[in-house]
Amino acid sequence: MGLLAATPLLAMISLTVALDNGLLKTPPMGWMAWERFRCDIDCKDDPENCIGENLFRDMADRLAEDGWKELGYEYVIIDDCWMSMLRDKQGRLQPEPSRFPGGIPKLARYIHDRGLKLGIYADMGTYTCMGFPGTTLDKIEIDAMTFASWGVDYLKFDGCNSNPVEQMLGYPRMSKALNATGRPMAYSCSWPVYVGSLPTNVNYTFMGEICHLWRNYYDIEDSWDSLQSIIEWFSNNQDDLQPAAGPGRWNDPDMLIIGNFGLSVDEARSQMALWAIMAAPLIMSNDLRNLDSRSRAILQNKVAIAINQDPMGIQGRRLLQEKSRIEVYWRPLSHSASALVFLSRRTDMPYRYRNSLAKLNYDTGNYKVYDVFTGSTMKVLNTTTEFSVSINPSGVVMWYVYTEQQSKQMEILHYQQKKASPFTLHKAKPGHHTVL
Repeated sequence: MGLLAATPLLAMISLTVALDNGLLKTPPMGWMAWERFRCDIDCKDDPENCIGENLFRDMADRLAEDGWKELGYEYVIIDDCWMSMLRDKQGRLQPEPSRFPGGIPKLARYIHDRGLKLGIYADMGTYTCMGFPGTTLDKIEIDAMTFASWGVDYLKFDGCNSNPVEQMLGYPRMSKALNATGRPMAYSCSWPVYVGSLPTNVNYTFMGEICHLWRNYYDIEDSWDSLQSIIEWFSNNQDDLQPAAGPGRWNDPDMLIIGNFGLSVDEARSQMALWAIMAAPLIMSNDLRNLDSRSRAILQNKVAIAINQDPMGIQGRRLLQEKSRIEVYWRPLSHSASALVFLSRRTDMPYRYRNSLAKLNYDTGNYKVYDVFTGSTMKVLNTTTEFSVSINPSGVVMWYVYTEQQSKQMEILHYQQKKASPFTLHKAKPGHHTVL
C-alpha cells in the first residue's frame, strides 16, 4: 500500500508535524558511525573502533577541536548496534552497559558541552537491521520520551523488520511523539526506501510535513560504483525528487564517504560537489582521528559548504548528459548566484569540455566564476563566450557563478579560503556559516 493510496487513513491520524520545531532550515551537517564503523561491537579486542561511548567522544573532540563545528558540522550520530538486547523493567531501550558504561545522558552532556548535538538510531519494526530491539507501534511514545529525557537532538528512524502498514502508522506517530516531548529533535525517516522510493508509493508532500529528511535510496558503500549509482538514480528521478526538498525537508542520498578507502581525490571532490548541488545532508562517516589532509580540505571547503547550506534551499538538477560522458549540474542560489558542476563519467584521461552560459540557459550579461576546488577566479565571462574546462576522469570542475555586483563579497571569501588552513578554521566565530 502506497502513501497516496493510504490518504484517507492518514487523514484520520491527528498530527503535530515535525516541522513545528523549526529545525534543519538548511541540510544537517555532522558525523555518523555507520558506513565507516558498521556494527563493530568487539570492544575487548578493538576498543578504538567499536560502537561504544569512547568512539563518539573521540569524534566529538575532533569536531570541536579541528575546525569542523565552526563550519556547521554539529551532529554526532550513533547508528545501529548501540542497544542492549533487552529493554529495562520499565520497557525502555537501554544502551549496552559494557560499551556505554556512562549511559547515553552522560554522553549527551559530553557532546553538548562541546557545542555539539547528539543523534541516535532506532528502527520502526520488531528488530533493528542488525537484530537489536526495535520500536514497535506500542513502544513509539515511550522511546520518544526516553530519547528526550537523555538529551537526544536527532533521531534516525530505520524501517527493517516491519511491513508497509506498520510503517504507514509508525512514521507519522513517531513524528507526533517527538513533538509531544517538548524537546526539539530532528527527525530522519528511512520510510521512502522501504516502500519503493517514488510516487505513487511515496507522497513527498506528506513526507515533508512529518520528517525533516528522509532516505530515498539504498545504503552507500565505500566505492565509486556505489556513489555513481546514487547520483544516477537521483538524477534520473529528479523531476519527482527535486520539488520535495526545501528548508526543513531534505532528500538524503546518504553519508559522505570521503576520507575512507574507496574514493580517489577526484572522486571525493565529485561527492562533495554533487552533495552540495543536491542540497543533501553533509553527514560524514569516516575516521576523523586519522583523516588525511586532502580529504579534510575537501570536506572543509567553505564555498562548497556555503553552496550546500544556501538559505533558499532549492535542490539542484542535472542539466545535460553529453555523448562525451560529461554531465552538467546546476543549482540556483541566493542573490541571483548559482553553482555549476561539470562531472566526468570517463575513465581514460582528462577531457576538455566546451560550452557557454547561454547554452546553459543563463540570462544575457556578464558573470564572474569562482572555481571551488582550485580557489581561482576567472575573468568576466559573457553569456555568449565559449569556455572550456579540463575535467579529470571521475572528477569534477565546480563553479560558483555570480554577477559583477557580488564581486567584492567573493573577493573577501576568496581571501578567507586561501588564508585559512584546515587546521586554523576553528578560529572563526562559533556557529558561523558563510552565506554567499
